[in-house]
Amino acid sequence: MKLRTDLLEFLTDQDILDEALANVDRYKAEPTFSKTGKGYLRPATPIERVQEIARSEALHKRLEERMRKAEQASKNKKSKTL
Repeated sequence: MKLRTDLLEFLTDQDILDEALANVDRYKAEPTFSKTGKGYLRPATPIERVQEIARSEALHKRLEERMRKAEQASKNKKSKTL
């Protein structure tokens, strides 16, 4: 999927938090570095990958909807000032 930089301005803190919480169980600390917090991100299982794609598509739809609403509000605001 292409990165839609035009949608970034409609990304909220909650969107980022939700995605981070969905992946937090994949982070594994290295035993020798457990006190420093160093570790790795284990590979996703096929099921996790399908869930990740579904979350990504849902987020993309939400961002496009927010963009449409913002554009509509902008058009309404312009028409009222004219």
